[in-house]
Amino acid sequence: MHRYVSTRAAYLFSFVACFGIVALALYIQTRYQLEPCPLCISQRIIFMSLGVLFLLHAFVRTPVRLSQSLTVIELLTALGGAGVAIRHWWLQAHKEEVIADCGVGFDYMFDNFPLQKALTLVFRGTGDCAAIDWTLLGLTLPQLGLISFVGLGAVALILGRCRARA
Repeated sequence: MHRYVSTRAAYLFSFVACFGIVALALYIQTRYQLEPCPLCISQRIIFMSLGVLFLLHAFVRTPVRLSQSLTVIELLTALGGAGVAIRHWWLQAHKEEVIADCGVGFDYMFDNFPLQKALTLVFRGTGDCAAIDWTLLGLTLPQLGLISFVGLGAVALILGRCRARA
């Protein structure tokens, strides 16, 4: 029982970390009056999805197979977020080669285009996505996001292994 309680606390902490990252991004956005690009918004959505998965894993005492499945989904979500962050970082590193405009807004894309076309536009990300508006210790937001996704993926893996042994 003791291991289950500590694993639950770790899942809850991971949930808080995911939503804390999104809250920090919103704070930075409003404090510095930044307009998030589609890739920024995508990363926020992935952080929130990962947080919900951690919360679900914390409160649902599942059979081992289902718990392992949740761990795999958490890992895949973190890897997907890392992929988006890498794409965003790449755009920033190649901003001279990228067109100067990120295109239409995120809401407009999903309201006016079929899902496949909207997703293609989101991941094409250009101009605004290439802008480096804020850094922390020399790291851009996508770099910080990548570090966070990798860390949260590692936490999911470690917690999943602990839970499998419980």
